[in-house]
Amino acid sequence: MWTILEARYGQINQSLWKAFEEGKIGRDEVVNTRFSTLFKELKKEIDGILFEQKYRNYLNEGHDLMVGAFDLVQELKDDYDLYIVTNGISKTQYRRLRDSGLYPLFKDIFVSEDTGFQKPMKAYFDYVFARIPNFSKEQTLIIGDSLTSDIKGGQLAGIATCWFNPGNKVNETGIEPDYQIQTLEELYQILQKQLVK
Repeated sequence: MWTILEARYGQINQSLWKAFEEGKIGRDEVVNTRFSTLFKELKKEIDGILFEQKYRNYLNEGHDLMVGAFDLVQELKDDYDLYIVTNGISKTQYRRLRDSGLYPLFKDIFVSEDTGFQKPMKAYFDYVFARIPNFSKEQTLIIGDSLTSDIKGGQLAGIATCWFNPGNKVNETGIEPDYQIQTLEELYQILQKQLVK
């Protein structure tokens, strides 16, 4: 039962975030309706906003990293300017980055909630690029796990893209990244090809 429930929540959540990426709904609608929508299907009435607040409190505590992620970022920061671009919620993202120890390894963090735009909007990337000193599109690579947000956004912004696909999912979107990796270690090879130190 829990696996089916979890899977259905994932579908609802993904659908809402996709609508957000397309500019059809706002962030508040995503986070405040995903649980009420799920429980409505189960014929249960809940306070979606209250449920979201409780969920957010638990989410704020989570900051487990993928194996090798910290070492990779720590090593790359000496040769590359690293930035985070995310559609997440500011309070959650900053707390998780601080708790994980990653926060000081990045030059800056751009959360859509703070910018007034979201990935994949070109306006979001224009906002980001305007705030990066000596920015060069030719020497920029976006690495992300979302084809519709990260990869499409990178393409709209005119920068190289790398899809992180550890589960080896089939790409049925028609969005073709410049690169695709399944492990973080593969990134080193791509950086040597793509970016000049």
